[in-house]
Amino acid sequence: MTYKGHFRIWRGDEEGGSLEDFEVEVNEGEVVLDIIHRLQATQAPDLAVRWNCKAGKCGSCSAEVNGRPRLLCMTRMSIFSADEIITVTPMRAFSVIKDLVPDVSYNYTKAREVTSFTPPEGLGPGEYRMQQEDVERSQEFRKCIECFLCQDTCHVVRDHEENKSAFAGPRFLMRAAELEMHPLDAADRRDDAQDEHGLGMCNITKCCTEVCPEGIKITDNALIPMKERVAGRRYDPVVWLGNKLFKRGS
Repeated sequence: MTYKGHFRIWRGDEEGGSLEDFEVEVNEGEVVLDIIHRLQATQAPDLAVRWNCKAGKCGSCSAEVNGRPRLLCMTRMSIFSADEIITVTPMRAFSVIKDLVPDVSYNYTKAREVTSFTPPEGLGPGEYRMQQEDVERSQEFRKCIECFLCQDTCHVVRDHEENKSAFAGPRFLMRAAELEMHPLDAADRRDDAQDEHGLGMCNITKCCTEVCPEGIKITDNALIPMKERVAGRRYDPVVWLGNKLFKRGS
């Protein structure tokens, strides 16, 4: 079925902008990114959008469709009715470069703040040995395509720009949790997660999990276990007493 769809697209840059209305052809089997490309080809050649693979694996085409963070290439037009107005805006948690292209450099800054994998001393390449159970736990987190939809929907930074300096966001708290759970990582990441990356600011609403296109259970399998490890280190009375008696970390 082919019909004329009504789209409302945000146009502008960091100085400001507005929503503009377009009528554009929609064909059966298409996704929102197809429509954006048709708009570029027929009506708005200067419309800016970031994309690469069009297969849901590069994480480039993140935006908000009718207010929900989504990948444009994985949002099928068939989920909307033919008479529905479809609004496409850039991710709200980040400043805009142009049109649908956000400035996601905040995320790369936070990525650099997470200490990289730290193997035990004396263990060389090719000598790493892990249980399959630990491999599988780590593999879930490594499915992340860094679309930053979880970062965008997290209200800690979405509604509070002032929190960005102190809060790494769910994607990079998940990275810290992945390394903390890694049986061959020698670094203790609990204090950094709490004090440097803002783990305590997360109130586990699970909105990050809900928008993850890879289905990673960010809250249940990364953030909550990391919070438990921090609480065990800092507030468990037995650990506290042991630290006092033996003058050492847990």
